[in-house]
Amino acid sequence: MDKRVPALLAVCALGALALTSCGSGSGGGTDADGKVTLKLVAADYGDKESNSSKAYWNGVASAFTAANPDIRVDVQVVNWNDIDQQVKTMIQSGNVPDVLQTGGYADKVADDLLYKAQDVLSPATRSNLIDSFAKAGEVKGVQYGIPFVSSTRLLFYNKAILRQAGITQPPATWEELRKDAEQIKAAAPGVTPYALPLGPEEAQGESMLWELGNGGGPTDKDGGYTLDSQADIDTFSWLKSNLVGPGLTYPNPATTDRKTAFADFAAGKAAMLNGHPSLIRMAQAGKVDYGVAPVPGKAGPLTSTLGVADWTMAFKKNGHREQIRKFLDFAYTEENMLRFDETYNLMPVTQDTLRAMTTGGKHPDLEPFFAPLPHAAFYPLGDTSWDVVSAELKKSVGSAVSGDPAKVLGDLQKKAQDAVANK
Repeated sequence: MDKRVPALLAVCALGALALTSCGSGSGGGTDADGKVTLKLVAADYGDKESNSSKAYWNGVASAFTAANPDIRVDVQVVNWNDIDQQVKTMIQSGNVPDVLQTGGYADKVADDLLYKAQDVLSPATRSNLIDSFAKAGEVKGVQYGIPFVSSTRLLFYNKAILRQAGITQPPATWEELRKDAEQIKAAAPGVTPYALPLGPEEAQGESMLWELGNGGGPTDKDGGYTLDSQADIDTFSWLKSNLVGPGLTYPNPATTDRKTAFADFAAGKAAMLNGHPSLIRMAQAGKVDYGVAPVPGKAGPLTSTLGVADWTMAFKKNGHREQIRKFLDFAYTEENMLRFDETYNLMPVTQDTLRAMTTGGKHPDLEPFFAPLPHAAFYPLGDTSWDVVSAELKKSVGSAVSGDPAKVLGDLQKKAQDAVANK
């Protein structure tokens, strides 16, 4: 879940953090005493040393070794800015981890580095994964990516601004959103009625949410790219004519990033936008009286919103399949998953953790995000061309709401086809 904001699956630059280890420190081998050491590399979801994920993983590793004395776990926690490059260097040098927890898996599958999920998870652990997220970890029908944490998107709205504009309930359709934005523009000068971030930070996410609302999306049911489908062209044409042209959003959405939209909402400068759970704490810190609702679609609210996940994967090189299986079954217990999700205010990927988080009203702010999880729609994460296509979307899809949508999307479709041909 795009790289994640610390404490929430979002994209924010973290300071460099020191690596830490639990166990022998040798990593990924069999020790002189016959005990196996697994090498675990994980991304850091904390924004400072005091809430670094290394404390969580060291605790899991210590508890696991206490229950399995013949298996040690060497833990390395790396900030989001550095983890991709560090893992690439590890692989190139032959210092391959046994278990990796990070943002993507498709390139490792393409290089034939990973165990299948069925090889390193017990049937009970596999069946406990939320099905939509487990399927998102598949490549050609085989699961390699094991979801670790997740997020979905909803419409956030500023209740006070809507009341000021005489609006009694959030919009459920595009037309209702347009009308509400017009009323907000008239009643609240200086407020951006709808914050539309189509800048290079996460244009692919905002785009997909709008495309889903018109029955479109970046791919068809068979996984082929459909960036210039009529449904997608119509979506951007509507945005251009109904929101951007009339000045109901930013003057140039193509240069506006999500972090700007989130900051504006948290400061009371934007009335509506699509957001994920990290915006909750930002809005609360800004003392914004906010509400959330399903993302509006052309004819009604979305029943399937955008899903984002981070992933765990297991490498074959060191031959530690059985030890990895024991460790992952332990790491994916309800107790461990619940502790991580609650520590960082993240969404669950396992059914028992979802039940635990939805029972007893313990997480009222997150409750609206729980329901869409089983029905989430995903980027084509298992396709190695997606990294290239996503980068192209980030660079230029925003220009579709100021220029010719058919031409912009047609050019992107050609680049997507080239990426497929060259992968």
